[in-house]
Amino acid sequence: MMIRVGRTFLTTVILSPAFGRRVFHDELAANAAGAALRPETSGYWPKCQEIANKSDALREILRPTSGLRMTVSLGSRVITKCLLAISVIICAGPLAFTQQSWQQVPIPPLAKFAPQEPKRIQLPNGMVIFLQEDHELPLISGTALIKGGSSSEPVAKTGMISIYAASWRTSGTEKKSGDQLDDELEAIGAKVETGGGVDTTSASFNCLKENFDQVFADFLGVLEHPIFREDKIALTKRRLTTAISRRNDEIDSIAGREAAKLGYGKDSPYGREPEYWTVAAVSRQDLLEWHRHHFAANNIIFGIVGDFDPKQMESRLREAFGSLPKGTPYDPPHIPVPGPKPGVYLAEKTDVNQSEIAMIGVGIRRDNPDYFAVRVMNEIFGGGFSSRLFKNLRSKQALAYSVGGGIGAGYNHPGLIDISMGTKSASTAKAVAALYQQIDDLLTNPPTETELKQARDSILNGFVFAYDSPDKVLGEQLTYELYGYPKDFLERFRDAVDKVTSADVHRVAQKYIDKRKLAVLVIGNSKEFDKPLTEFGQVTKLDISIPTAPPGAKPAAAGQD
Repeated sequence: MMIRVGRTFLTTVILSPAFGRRVFHDELAANAAGAALRPETSGYWPKCQEIANKSDALREILRPTSGLRMTVSLGSRVITKCLLAISVIICAGPLAFTQQSWQQVPIPPLAKFAPQEPKRIQLPNGMVIFLQEDHELPLISGTALIKGGSSSEPVAKTGMISIYAASWRTSGTEKKSGDQLDDELEAIGAKVETGGGVDTTSASFNCLKENFDQVFADFLGVLEHPIFREDKIALTKRRLTTAISRRNDEIDSIAGREAAKLGYGKDSPYGREPEYWTVAAVSRQDLLEWHRHHFAANNIIFGIVGDFDPKQMESRLREAFGSLPKGTPYDPPHIPVPGPKPGVYLAEKTDVNQSEIAMIGVGIRRDNPDYFAVRVMNEIFGGGFSSRLFKNLRSKQALAYSVGGGIGAGYNHPGLIDISMGTKSASTAKAVAALYQQIDDLLTNPPTETELKQARDSILNGFVFAYDSPDKVLGEQLTYELYGYPKDFLERFRDAVDKVTSADVHRVAQKYIDKRKLAVLVIGNSKEFDKPLTEFGQVTKLDISIPTAPPGAKPAAAGQD
C-alpha cells in the first residue's frame, strides 16, 4: 500500500505472523520512488492513498491489521523519529514493539557437519574409484591420481615431473594431437588437463553431462596412450628455463624458495629446484619410461563427481579400467627432515627498499594428535586480521606490510614452522626483534577465552565453506586415500577443534616452537637496514645467483636449453 503525505511517499511493508520475520517489500514502488516525487507523477500510482497530515498518516500506519505494517519513507522527509527507533519487530498477531541490542540476538548453533560420502570401490586389479553424485548442475568431472611425483625424480634431472606434466597433455595421444584436442574440447566447453606434484601426477577432465562420452574417451586416450612429442617437450623446456632466469624477480618468491632449502635441505625433494642443466638433461625417453613404470592400476586413485546414475557410472568405469594391468606397487622414498641449522641468514637483494623476514623450523604431520590444537594456535598467533601478529605488528606498531605464520603440517612429512613478515628496509632489525617478542609472548601468555573462541569459530566457519560442495569433499577423500588417512578424518575435524582448550594451545606452542632452534631468514638490501643483523647472531650470506652450470663444470650461457 502507498501513502502520500504532501509530496512525501511511503511504501507499506506487510509482515504476516504466518511468515515469522520475513519482510515483503513493494519492489515496484521502490524502483519508482524517484519518479513519484515529481509533481507530474506524484498521484499516479494505483492504491495510492492521500492523507492530509503526518498525524493521520501515523495512525493509518499503526492501524491494527491481520499482521503488522512497517512503513518506510521513500522521499527526503522522515515521517517521525519514533519509526526510526524501532530495532526489532516481533510478529505475533497483535501489534507489539520491543527494543533489543543486535549483540543480544541469539545466534543458533552450527548444524552438525555431515558431508555426502562418496562411494568407494576397489577393482580386482587394485585400482581405487570414488563416485560422488551431484545433481545440482548437468556437469561431470573426474581426476586420476597416479602415485609418484617429483620426490622420486632423479636429482640430476630435477624438473622432470614439471616437463612430464606439461608435455603430457599438450602432446596429445596416438589418435589425436594436442592441438586437435584443444580445438575439439574448446568447441564444447570441456577440459582435459594433466599435472604433477611432489607425490603424484594427475590427469583430469570436466564437461557437460551430454558430452561425457566424447570427453571421457579423450581423457582415457591421454591417460593411457601419451606420446610426448619432441616439439612439445622442447617448448616446455624453454618455458621452464625462462622461469629459472626470472626466479629472483620477486622478493617473496626468493623467501619461499630459500625457506624450503633451510628447512628441508637444498638437496631434499622438498627444497631443491630445477637448474638449466637438470632441465636440459631430461629426454623424451625419460618421460616414456616414467609413465610406463608408474602407470599401473594398483597405483591409481580415480574420483568422479557429477550428474550421473551411480549404477550406470560404476558399470562404465569397471569396463573402462578393469582391464588395466597391475604393476609394481609404488614405494615412496624415505625423505629425512633434519631441520634448519639455527642462525641468521641473509640473501642480499640490492634493488629493493623492503625486506622479507621468515623464522623457519620443523613442523608436524597432520596425523599428529596435536594437529588440531596446532591449527587453533596458528589462528590465534598468525592466522588472520584478528591474530596477535597482525594486530600487534601491523595495526599497532605499523611495522609490517604483511605478517602471519605458524606451525605447518604435511600429510606424509612434517611441514615447516614459518613465521614471516614484510617490512621496509629501514625497520628490518626492529621487525626481527618484534617477531622474537611475539614468540616470547606466545610462549608466556596462554590465549584468552575470547581469543580461543574467535579462533575456533573462524576455523570451523571456514571449514564448512571449504567443503560446501560434493567435489570439494571428493577431493579431500582422494587425498586421504593417497596418504592412508582414515576416511572419517574430515568428520572428526569439527569436534576435535571444538574441544581445543587454552591449555592445549599453550602446551603445543611451548612444545614445538623454540626460538633458539629457528633459522632467521632475511631477504633485502642490508645497506638500508636500521641495524646490522649481527645483533641477532652470526650472519650467513646466501648465494641466490642463478648458476649456469653444475658445480665444478665449465659455465655455459645463461638460459640455454
